[in-house]
Amino acid sequence: MATGNDSSVTEFFLAGLTDQPELQLFLFFLFLGIYVVTVLGNLGLIILIRLNSHLHTPMYYFLFNLSFIDLCYSSVITPKMLMNFVSEKNVISYSGCMAQLYFFCFFGLSESLLLSAMAYDRYIAICNPLLYTITMSSKVCFLLVTGVYVLGFAGAMAHTGCMLRLSFCDNNIINHYMCDILPILELSCTSTYVNELVAFIVASIDIGMISSTIFTSYAFIFSNILRISSSGGRSKAFSTCSSHIVTVSLFFGSGAFMYLKPSSVGSMDQGKVSSVFYTIVVPMLNPLIYSLRNKDVKLAMRKTMRPRMIF
Repeated sequence: MATGNDSSVTEFFLAGLTDQPELQLFLFFLFLGIYVVTVLGNLGLIILIRLNSHLHTPMYYFLFNLSFIDLCYSSVITPKMLMNFVSEKNVISYSGCMAQLYFFCFFGLSESLLLSAMAYDRYIAICNPLLYTITMSSKVCFLLVTGVYVLGFAGAMAHTGCMLRLSFCDNNIINHYMCDILPILELSCTSTYVNELVAFIVASIDIGMISSTIFTSYAFIFSNILRISSSGGRSKAFSTCSSHIVTVSLFFGSGAFMYLKPSSVGSMDQGKVSSVFYTIVVPMLNPLIYSLRNKDVKLAMRKTMRPRMIF
């Protein structure tokens, strides 16, 4: 049977993260635990922000969308990955693989763009606090988030559209735990030059330009923090911003290792390990680092739980 792009392959087999049997059970429970924390953390934050009016501010509007993206991003990838640990052959249809690729690109690109919008929000809040209300109005926030999803959609369409034009002949084993761009390109029996060019351009913009914008924003933020007279306030601000920088560095650094490294350096096995960080670990860390250490969120949790505790 042939698919719409004249490919003789109608399904793929996902090789998974590792082929060592002694690690399968341990990794299954490890990533199952990570996924449960990811779902509970992000879903809980979404509900908390929705229910508490004092969290209806630009910062938490962005966090609401970040939690939504992380929840969807992780759910597109992790369940299929978990199946690989408990089944002999993890099969995914051609159409299912293309769908996973599309949503992986969409939510991954949207997350990186949203992180840049959040960095801009923090820059205005700390460096230009008197203009914050005007600069980060509800209309501006809505336009920024809309732009995030529109650009994410455009990038995902570019990747998926280019992938659909390829043909796949005999080899249908994807050396990965998901349908990622580079591992799929290795299986094509037609030229992948256009795909590789699109992947490099999008990755360069997404990882290079966006990450540079984020780190520049935080450089200005840190310079303003140094001017804070109170040592306690300075220490708190440094602690908060440093944790943000760690997750951003983890997300963009692991992505750069996968997509921007020369083809002669490393291997796809190293790329698989690297991709664990930006697809699975970061979506779990974001609700913990960005919000659960926040006093406003803790207060909202107490207010939300108090009526239930009475009964």
